[in-house]
Formats: sequence, C-alpha cells, structure tokens
Amino acid sequence: MDNIKYYNDSLAYDFEMFMPKANVAPKVRNDDNIVKLPKTEANIRKRRKAAARHLTGSAFAVLTSVMILAALCGNIFLRLRINEVNSEINKVKSEIDAAKSESTSLSVELEREISFSNIELEATELGMKKMDKNQVKYIRVNEKNTAVTKDGKTLTSNGD
Repeated sequence: MDNIKYYNDSLAYDFEMFMPKANVAPKVRNDDNIVKLPKTEANIRKRRKAAARHLTGSAFAVLTSVMILAALCGNIFLRLRINEVNSEINKVKSEIDAAKSESTSLSVELEREISFSNIELEATELGMKKMDKNQVKYIRVNEKNTAVTKDGKTLTSNGD
C-alpha cells in the first residue's frame, strides 16, 4: 500500500483497508528443479542403523523403566515383610515379658509359702515345739572313729 496518497488526497477515507482480504492462492512450488537421487545400499544401511539406534534407545528406556518399577515394587514388598517380622518380634517380646512377670509372681508366692515364719507358724499349729538342750543326745566316738547302729552294724569313718 502506498500511504502517500492519503497525504495528497482529500479527507476521504480509504475503505479498502477495512475490507476482508481476498484469499490468495498459495504459490505452487516448482519441484522440477529438485533432483532425487536413487537410494543406494549405503543410504539404506544408514537409515536402518539410525532406526536400530532409535529402537535400541527406546528399548533401553523401556527396560530401565521396568527395572526401576521392579525395584520400587521389591522395596515395598521388603518393607511390608520387615513390618510383619517386627510385629511378630514385638508379639513374642510381649509374651516373654508376660512369662517373666508370671515367673516373678510365682517365685514371690513360693518364697512366701516357704518362709521361716510360715514354717514356724505351721509347726506350732501342728503341736511341734523347739528342741531343748536336754533332748539332745551326744555320741562319743573312740579314736577308731567307729559307730554301732541299731541293727548292730559297725560303721567307720573310712566308709568300710
């Protein structure tokens, strides 16, 4: 567009600026000047190698993703197994603590039952009493350290 005509003309407006523009047909490329080379065996090999590299890269990416996913799943499985084993360990520890507590209570009860004051009390209830000095009978042993039993057997200190 030439804007100079707006300065030289009258005050009239150019409505062509506001009109919708006509569709201009795209220029047709003339491909006649492009020379297509025949595909050679070397070009085919290059393309195959490039495709193989692309597939190899894709396969590597997929394999890496699978390995990472397997590692994550294995990690989750091992954590679950560790939690199960820890809960079993805690259960056994609580059973051990309960058994120790029961053992302590039983030993306290046993000590209470066999205490000397209880034995003495039971003995007095049964009519027993402490032995006096006059009830003790001493046996004198001669120099041979022999003794005669009620049966008439003679015992020596040598064990004969």
